[in-house]
Amino acid sequence: MPASPFDDSGIERDAAGVRHYTGLPESVVAMLRASVERDPGGEAVVELDGPRLTFRQLWDGAARVAGGLRGAGVGRGDRVAIRLGNGADWVLGFLGTLLAGGVAVPVNTRFTEEEARYVVEDSGARVVLAPGTPLPDGAPYAEEGLGLADLAAIFYTSGTTGFPKGAMTSHENFLTNTENARRVVGLAGHDPSLRNLISVPLFHVTGCNSQLLVALEGGAAAVVMPAFDVGRFLRAVPEERIAVLTSVPAVYWLAISSAGFADVDVSGVRYTTYGGAPIAPDLVQRIQRAFPGARVGNGFGLTETSSISTFLPHEYADAHADSVGFPAPVVDLRLADPDPETGVGELLIRGGNVVQGYWGKPEATVETFVDGWLHSGDLARIDDEGLTYVVDRAKDMINRGGENVYCVEVENALAAAPGVFEVAVVGVPDPVMGEKVGAVVVPLPGTELDVGAVLAHARAHLADFKVPQFVSVRAAVLPRNPGGKVLKPVLRREASWEPVPR
Repeated sequence: MPASPFDDSGIERDAAGVRHYTGLPESVVAMLRASVERDPGGEAVVELDGPRLTFRQLWDGAARVAGGLRGAGVGRGDRVAIRLGNGADWVLGFLGTLLAGGVAVPVNTRFTEEEARYVVEDSGARVVLAPGTPLPDGAPYAEEGLGLADLAAIFYTSGTTGFPKGAMTSHENFLTNTENARRVVGLAGHDPSLRNLISVPLFHVTGCNSQLLVALEGGAAAVVMPAFDVGRFLRAVPEERIAVLTSVPAVYWLAISSAGFADVDVSGVRYTTYGGAPIAPDLVQRIQRAFPGARVGNGFGLTETSSISTFLPHEYADAHADSVGFPAPVVDLRLADPDPETGVGELLIRGGNVVQGYWGKPEATVETFVDGWLHSGDLARIDDEGLTYVVDRAKDMINRGGENVYCVEVENALAAAPGVFEVAVVGVPDPVMGEKVGAVVVPLPGTELDVGAVLAHARAHLADFKVPQFVSVRAAVLPRNPGGKVLKPVLRREASWEPVPR
């Protein structure tokens, strides 16, 4: 395997071969304490149009929440469900839970009431932090003796079928991801100027693990948007002296396509990272032009890997926009049962960022976490340079008359076609071939899609058998579950397929 472009110093393998960072803080609590002691008056958390907290105020507030939780019966290892929206209270509730020695259970605010109730009950939460209810308050408390192996949080995944599973995230998992983020993006170890605008939900590992905790460890402010609004997003960049942006490609498109973008001072932005959906090379180039002082990069990860698994750095972002990059420094990748012709196999992931398993689900844990390797369910290939390409979810692969068509590969190609805002590829039942390739396309807002131009682009970039044979143009954005995953069963039911002339 070619050498990684990332700093891999200070890493050791354990007896099972899993790589870990040496010299991590003992816990997230110890990490936060160090940041507070280093710069108590520095700004730590800003809720846009709301409270602003210094590191000292953040610690003191979280410690009082911890004391209140202790008074409510929360002891070491007890779970606390957080049903709050983005904001300072979410951060105080999360950190207060950890200071109490408890286990934070972030609840997706987009869950139905049934799903949210399931998470609370499945986790056995002793306390629920809910909107409209004051945070617990008591004498300041900070649990001593927490270690890297201690359970710190349970993030519930949001699958497209069935109830979510709780990924057990340790203090080491959190701290490993913060170090991964620092190294792959190229962030300084301590730089208060690296103010981070969090426009994604804090209940998600991207917002919590790869933005909030990374900012706090580096001594910089985490600027939190309570709700996403593109206008407020753009105004916040100069107002809050934002240096780091992380979001999905669609948000960048909305931002740089806004009428007032040319008047926004983005000169302070030094990093623009993205992930979570295919991105067109043209959009990468537009982001580079829009933020000329910023390094770009594409991150890929899972709830089960505490966020970052791989990262495509700035130097590769333009020429390899369809790749998710190289493994993060502590991460090993392997392909299970690769196809001898395409090299595609299931992506297996190992490292100190991989969670401890699924809460209360031993069978699912044994099935997914095998001999230290996470079976991701993603189909991928790794090229001779060491670049990883995720081509599909295993369950979404289309079998077209015995030929495998990987949906993500087709989606990546179509994302770069003229006039395409969003796209999802699914199998369309066919009595002869078994399945054929269907594409659901959402046009760019305010435009009319030229389906012929989209297909011409597909034919120029894909083998003939991968080119969609059915197209459905959809006015509404793609339906997604509360975790942001496209609901392909819904698309299959709702699509009005138009056959493509061959």
